Amino acid sequence: MTIKRALISVSDKNGLAGFAAGLHELGVELISTSGTESFLTDAGLPVTSVEQLTGSAEMLGGRVKTLHPHIHAAILARRNHEEDMASLEREGIVPIDLVVCNLYPFRHVARRRGVTEPEVIANIDVGGPAMVRAAAKNFDSVAVVTDPERYGFLLDELRTSDGDLSDETRRELAAEAFAHTAGYDAAISEWFSETEPFADRIVLDLAKAADLPYGENPHQRAAYYVEVGARRHLLSMIEQLGGPPLTFNNLLDLQAARSIAASFQLPACAIIKHATPCGVAVGATIEEAYERALDSDPVAAFGGVIAVNRPVSAELGERLAEQVVHVLFAPSYEPEAVEALRQKPTLRILEDRERRKASPGERDLRRVLGGVLMQDRDTETEDRDSMQVVSVAAPSEQEWGDLQFAWRVCKFVRSNAIVIARDLATVGIGGGDVSRVDAVRLAVEKAGGRNQGAVLASDAFFPFDDGPRTAVAAGVRAIIQPGGSKRDDEVIAAADEAGIAMVFTGRRHFLH
Repeated sequence: MTIKRALISVSDKNGLAGFAAGLHELGVELISTSGTESFLTDAGLPVTSVEQLTGSAEMLGGRVKTLHPHIHAAILARRNHEEDMASLEREGIVPIDLVVCNLYPFRHVARRRGVTEPEVIANIDVGGPAMVRAAAKNFDSVAVVTDPERYGFLLDELRTSDGDLSDETRRELAAEAFAHTAGYDAAISEWFSETEPFADRIVLDLAKAADLPYGENPHQRAAYYVEVGARRHLLSMIEQLGGPPLTFNNLLDLQAARSIAASFQLPACAIIKHATPCGVAVGATIEEAYERALDSDPVAAFGGVIAVNRPVSAELGERLAEQVVHVLFAPSYEPEAVEALRQKPTLRILEDRERRKASPGERDLRRVLGGVLMQDRDTETEDRDSMQVVSVAAPSEQEWGDLQFAWRVCKFVRSNAIVIARDLATVGIGGGDVSRVDAVRLAVEKAGGRNQGAVLASDAFFPFDDGPRTAVAAGVRAIIQPGGSKRDDEVIAAADEAGIAMVFTGRRHFLH
């Protein structure tokens, strides 16, 4: 199909001047609405205005521009349909072969601080989506482009094919166009529903950010998608300084690792395996934090994902290069550290340059058969003032510090979750177990002799006193848990009998 006439009406004018000039050089007639017409005229290009085609001036302050039969018939006419072409001829309408259109910047305006409702409403495009959908519907005869990133690709094809666009290209562009308008409508629908905690109908707009080598297993295909309009995402503003492409499992582990490291103000290190921590610690320096996190479970740390919240020094880089690490995530690296780490060809080195905060009110989604579970993200944290000492013995100041540390880490461990910590470092973690007392036994076993004088955190209440008694027998001296069991009295009695401190937080943090 040869491109002879192009209708251009865009809000995002990035790259437009060069694209339109390329079309003009190919002999394509340019047609445009007022704002885009002025832009192209200023660029020295000849443009036919929409008003010249329709014989009607723009109306209602620009709300009605292209909603006219001389525009939509020119787009929708089927070139291989005799009646369609005869109708155009009777009305003196010349077909339009290419529609270049992107829509009013609704998302950008709606997110602005202090924006008024009339300003948001004014940025709901009507004519643009109508033209885009019309051109996409008639892709057999018309091409449509909504993404400025496509301009160079289209010019290349037009120049190498004497002004023609292939059937395959037009179909591909049509798919992109319908996705574009669907995402646009999804953003508008979300804005109208933002006062409802959970709207009756939700449309997600996701854009592919990367193809992944495989899924959880090599036989599964996979890709990474990001939510269009989100302020940031898992890989936003991240530069990979070395290593192979990230995998599906890498990304799952990275989500957990960076979340834990970011939850501490002191230098912190989190080591993740299978989306759950096997070692977390804070220290006076990031080097100390790493060593203490590694000591928590050096066997499980093999092949893990590591996140730190401080720059990686040359010293730490050399130390990390001695280990088997699949992903390393840090805010920056000293050049000597990068040089050392690049000696490990399987290590993915990620530098985090993202400084924006997450969008407020983000939700967690989990796919289930035929649907999605949606919930508020668990961003809640409990401070010491909101906690209740329920035992006769009260925690010492050192125990308080360890209890709060263990409680913070526990939120990121798969339930049933048990974290044993000492001196602001984990020494034993039991997670993902179907029995809470078994999770305690696992954490105790992981800690070994380091249980003496340690503290324990449980993500939910103890239904029986067997869990605390198992911990006490191993040397644990303080326990933090939500409380709320029918047998709380028995659990507290077990703590008092052992002379240890027990703290209730009043809120659980399951992570299924």
